[in-house]
Amino acid sequence: MANYTAADVKKLRELTGAGMMDCKKAIDEAEGNVDKAVEILRVKGQKGVAKRESRTASNGAVASLIADDKKSGVLVELKCETDFVAKGDKFQAAIATIAAHIAATSPADIGALLTSEIEAGKTVQAFVDEKNAELGEKIVLDRFAQFSGAFVASYLHRTNPDLPPQVGVLVELDQGTASDEEKAAVAKDIAQHIAAFSPKFLSREEVPADTVESERRVAEATAKEEGKPEAALPKIVEGRVNGFFKENCLLDQPFAKDNKKTVQKVLDEAGVTLKRFARFRVGA
Repeated sequence: MANYTAADVKKLRELTGAGMMDCKKAIDEAEGNVDKAVEILRVKGQKGVAKRESRTASNGAVASLIADDKKSGVLVELKCETDFVAKGDKFQAAIATIAAHIAATSPADIGALLTSEIEAGKTVQAFVDEKNAELGEKIVLDRFAQFSGAFVASYLHRTNPDLPPQVGVLVELDQGTASDEEKAAVAKDIAQHIAAFSPKFLSREEVPADTVESERRVAEATAKEEGKPEAALPKIVEGRVNGFFKENCLLDQPFAKDNKKTVQKVLDEAGVTLKRFARFRVGA
């Protein structure tokens, strides 16, 4: 029988994040050698990575990292299978490490991120696979946003106070005429609005032409089905298309804190322009 103590098992669990029985089996197989037991668990964990590929990673967290000068920032989503893993220290440390790596290296896209080297001789994909093995769940990294400009800010929202943030927003403002304090305040307000109302586009100019045309066709067909007079159709269609813009385009949306103003009006009053935004909701 292997010679080891309960403290050895505890140490192995802390090192690997593996379950109690898995740790006991590994340390038995390693004849009490903790370092060897770590290797055994890593090998078994990596073998399980492929088996977990078909499983669904619908939990997880979003994290952000804003530069001290507020001129750049990162938003990243890391997914897992259960909220238990999502709120764990190892998972939280992993997403923070990835965010810092993105901030430092500015990868062009998710492919470039996953193939970049996060540690000596280890790619980000290998790092994610390692966490997959350690935590025993499917871990997925498939999107991030990185902005740089005059002023960048973020907002993270917890849909459950016991869990890490599930919704994250990153915004970039231009220099404008506002002070940094004023920009910080309006950026926070707009980011919270985006978190709550999930606009699909910044402005109506960003909506693809075929999407607008589709909305017009649907609006016209619906109005005819409702028996609206032919002469009134152009005005009805235009009104319904404008309704689509107000629902889906951030700058046209009524502002969350004062629905008598549009988001565009709030930005104009603050003396700034919103250049772009990103919104992530875990699993959505």
